[in-house]
Amino acid sequence: MISHSIEETFAMGRAFAQNLKQGDIVALYGEVGAGKTHFCKGLCTFFEVPIEDVNSPTFTIVQEYKSKPPIYHFDAYRINNATEFDQIGYEDYFYSNAICLIEWAENVESLLPTYTHRVYFTHISDNEREIRIA
Repeated sequence: MISHSIEETFAMGRAFAQNLKQGDIVALYGEVGAGKTHFCKGLCTFFEVPIEDVNSPTFTIVQEYKSKPPIYHFDAYRINNATEFDQIGYEDYFYSNAICLIEWAENVESLLPTYTHRVYFTHISDNEREIRIA
């Protein structure tokens, strides 16, 4: 898919959310500014999380949104290796009845279950992003 704006990226995240269920894990890949957080915002609003509550948890690593189902939003940007992610108890989150969103998933790829949904973001131009769901 090609997004031409933040609003389109948001809408794509919201549409993607319609197919998610408890226990799903969504790994998001892409460079800074590629649209990962805007996609997450759209996704979360589908589950009635207020948009102003959804931000990339770069410094806290994980943020919980009290939705139904609960959503755990990770930012693995500052994670240097699998051991660091293990130390925050990622398994307790991954194997719960929540939906887990992981920005910068490439930093924790070896820990992701095989059933993980993967979403790749690529800059095409200042206003365009390619969003590929695998």
